[in-house]
Amino acid sequence: MERKKFLFVSIDALIGDIAWQVVKEGHEAKYFIETPSEKEIADGFVPKCNDWKKEVDWADVIVFDDVLGQGTHAQKLRQEGKLVVGGTPYTDMLEDDRGFGQEELKKAGVTTIPSWNFTSFDDAIAFVQEHPGKYVIKPSGEAQNIKQLLFVGEEDDGRDVIQVLEHYKKAWSDRIKVFQLQRKISGVEVAVGAFFNGREFIYPINVNFEHKKLFPGNIGPSTGEMGTTMFWSMPNKIFNATLKKMEPKLKEEGYVGYIDINCIVNSYGIYPLEFTSRFGYPTISIQQESMITPIGQFLHEIAKGNGTKFKVRSGFQAGVRVVTSPFPFTDTETFETNSKDAVVVLKKPNMEGIHIEDVKLVNGEWLISGHSGVVLIVVGMGSTMRQAQNQVYNRISNILIPNMYYRTDIGDRWVEDSDKLHAWSYLRE
Repeated sequence: MERKKFLFVSIDALIGDIAWQVVKEGHEAKYFIETPSEKEIADGFVPKCNDWKKEVDWADVIVFDDVLGQGTHAQKLRQEGKLVVGGTPYTDMLEDDRGFGQEELKKAGVTTIPSWNFTSFDDAIAFVQEHPGKYVIKPSGEAQNIKQLLFVGEEDDGRDVIQVLEHYKKAWSDRIKVFQLQRKISGVEVAVGAFFNGREFIYPINVNFEHKKLFPGNIGPSTGEMGTTMFWSMPNKIFNATLKKMEPKLKEEGYVGYIDINCIVNSYGIYPLEFTSRFGYPTISIQQESMITPIGQFLHEIAKGNGTKFKVRSGFQAGVRVVTSPFPFTDTETFETNSKDAVVVLKKPNMEGIHIEDVKLVNGEWLISGHSGVVLIVVGMGSTMRQAQNQVYNRISNILIPNMYYRTDIGDRWVEDSDKLHAWSYLRE
């Protein structure tokens, strides 16, 4: 493909790695980051701009990397005739407002988990007292980005959920304006996602398994993500029962980009939990590593509304997030003391499978930037999940970062999960 000009627009510096990959493919790129504390991220890797709106006429393709209002910008520019990868106000709401997302699934004929939306902690506490059971507390809007606020109840009478709601009322009522209580259902947690070109889904789809807890064994606080395993597939029962039913609405909206739905599945059925109506992180970097079609060409084509298929590598992928303190918490003093401008060192000059997050390039050295402590995504691939797992951890062993940490069990649960999914026939069409 001939050289194109890409404008990447980000609120929280999420898309830096993909912008870097596009630059490495020989395209021009400019990268705008809105959040002041993250503006240095990807310095030296991708050219920056201070006002993305002034670069619209320059760009051949504009890529928005998030929800939270970016869909409004993307829709307006598409209506003006620009090539845009991004959402709409409607698709932003699918993720930002959990209750709205569940209602849209119901309208599309998808079975959902019983859930209730609240704007009052007192009302939610009274509800659990009147209807004892296991619930999941899920903040909506911007508060859902604070991952440690998601709470999964374990007590049959809901006592632990009531305790947490009482604490949230005191400590978080100024940040959590809307939240959801969702009935807890046991099973395998699995997500299906696919790219949409404004008219239809393009194949293959992606089947992925997130690992959100901080520590091995799936314990500790919830994080944005510590690692993901995945594989590409033609449409299967989970996809056909969930995302596929949203295709007419996504076409009506002219949505362009990736959309994913996380589900709990068991022998009784498929139960969608929530939408991600944007690129997933670190999902998109793991996907890019396994795509044969160059990511720049791919983004340009879907923005034009072209293509129904793209080329990927067969087998399995495992991605592991390498982090430093204070991740997953926000603590500026701890970050500046322990992580800010720390050097990322590769023992051997092997860059295969290495993807950047909050780093910058200064005098040829990779330094930790931003404020959160997310540093790298490391990806392994193989014809089996065990091979992918071995490769990713061999690649991590080549990395030196002061005080770095990561989960050592990404991929361990694959055998048990896949056995169940095959037994329930969910991985077939």
